[in-house]
Amino acid sequence: MSYVLNTPEDQKAMLAKIGVSSVEDLFANIPTELRLKRDLAIPPAMSEMELQSHLSRLLGKNQSASDAVCFLGGGAYDHFIPSVVDTVAGRSEFYTAYTPYQAEASQGTLQAVFEYQTLMCELTGLGVANASLYEGGSSVTEAALMALGITKRPEVLIAESVHPEYRATLETYAANLNCRVRTLPTPDGFLNPDDVKSAVSDATACVIAQSPNFFGHLEEMQAIGDAAHKVGALFIASFDPVSVGVLKRPGDYGADIAVAEGQGLGVPLQYGGPYLGILACHEDSRFLRKIPGRLVGQTTDRNGKRSWVLTLQPREQHIARANATSNICTNQGLLALRAAVYLTAVGPQGLKETAELCIRKAHYAAEQLTKVPGVSLRFKTPFVKEFALQVPGDAKGLLAKLRTAGYHAGLPLAQWYPALANCITVAVTEKRTKAEIDGLVEALKANV
Repeated sequence: MSYVLNTPEDQKAMLAKIGVSSVEDLFANIPTELRLKRDLAIPPAMSEMELQSHLSRLLGKNQSASDAVCFLGGGAYDHFIPSVVDTVAGRSEFYTAYTPYQAEASQGTLQAVFEYQTLMCELTGLGVANASLYEGGSSVTEAALMALGITKRPEVLIAESVHPEYRATLETYAANLNCRVRTLPTPDGFLNPDDVKSAVSDATACVIAQSPNFFGHLEEMQAIGDAAHKVGALFIASFDPVSVGVLKRPGDYGADIAVAEGQGLGVPLQYGGPYLGILACHEDSRFLRKIPGRLVGQTTDRNGKRSWVLTLQPREQHIARANATSNICTNQGLLALRAAVYLTAVGPQGLKETAELCIRKAHYAAEQLTKVPGVSLRFKTPFVKEFALQVPGDAKGLLAKLRTAGYHAGLPLAQWYPALANCITVAVTEKRTKAEIDGLVEALKANV
C-alpha cells in the first residue's frame, strides 16, 4: 500500500482548516465518563523496518492455494486466469471498487460495466443483468427478495443442496422480514422434483435450486422449474458460470432469475474474497422494477455519439431511501471487469474447452480415488468438476494429513451436514494435471 505522510505540520494544517486547535477538541462532544482515560492496551510502536519484518512473519503463517496442490471447491475454485485479465484490471483508470455516483462523467467505467452486463445476459440466456452484487450468497438472497416483491407471496423454498452459506445468508435476511424460508431435504445429494411438487403451494413465491449443487452434482432443473411454475411461483437457478460452457444456460431450462458466484471468471481465490455476485432475469417490467443494484444502459449524447448512463435509478437507495428495492447501491466493479475481460479472452470455445477439461479430469480423479480401499462416491448422480467422497475415519484429520503431504485435498462436510461427517468434497479444475491427481491418490493411500 502507498506511504501516506502525516507529520505534525500536516496535522496542524488540517486542524486549522476545520477550525479546532487540537485532535482532542474533535472528541469534545463525547461525555467525559464515556472516554478512555488511559493509553490503548496495544504493543509499542515499531519502526518501519520492524513493522515490515513483523508483518512478513504474520503473512508467513498463511497457506495459500498456490502453496499446495489445490482441490478445494465449495464455491471458490482454482481456475486459470489469463494474464490479460490482470493487465486490463490493473490499469489506473479501471482500478476502482464500484461505479461512481457522478457516473456519466466516467464513460469508460460505465462502458466496462455495460459490456459485463451484456456478457452475463449471453451467459445466462436471460434478457437483463445488473452491474453485479457482492458474491454468490448475496445474489441468492437478493433474487429471493425480488421474488417476494414480484409475487407478493410469503414463502421461499430452497434446496438443502444449495451452498449452506448462501442459505445462511438468506435466512439472516429473512429473519426480520415478513416471510418464511423452508429448506427442502436432499438426502440423496439432489432435490427430487416430486418433493418440490409436494411442497409448493399458492403461498410459494419462489423455488431456489443450484446446479451443479454444493456437492458438485447436477439437479433436474427443468423439472424443478416446471413444478414451481405450475403454482405461479418463480424459479431461481444458482449456476456455475464455467460449467455453462457445456451445460444448458439457466434461461434455456426456464429459470426466471439466474444467480451465481462469479469467482471462477478471472477472480483469484484471495483467501475467500472479495468475490463477484451475478444476477440476471427476464426483461420484464415486473422484474426490472425489483432488480437490485445498479443498471447501466446505452444511449446517445446530444451529438449523437454512443454513450452510457446509470438507468432506472429511482429504484436505488440514494433516491428511494427506505423504499429502495435493495440496500445494495453499489457493485463489485473491479471484479465485474475481471469477469468481462476473462470471458472476452477465452470466448465461447475457450469456456467450452475449460468446462470439458474440468469434467474429464474430475471424472478421472473420482475413478482413481475410489480405488483406494474404504473410499467411495457418496452420491451416484452425475457431476461436473466436484464430487463428494466418503472416507474412512475422521475426514477433518485426514485432510490435515494430506495438507502436510502438500495437498489441499478438499472440504470437510461435517460443519454443514452432520450426517456427512465422514465425507469431503473434491474439486478438480482445468489446472490440475494427471501427475497432481495421481499424487493425491498416493497420498490418500498412505494416510487412510
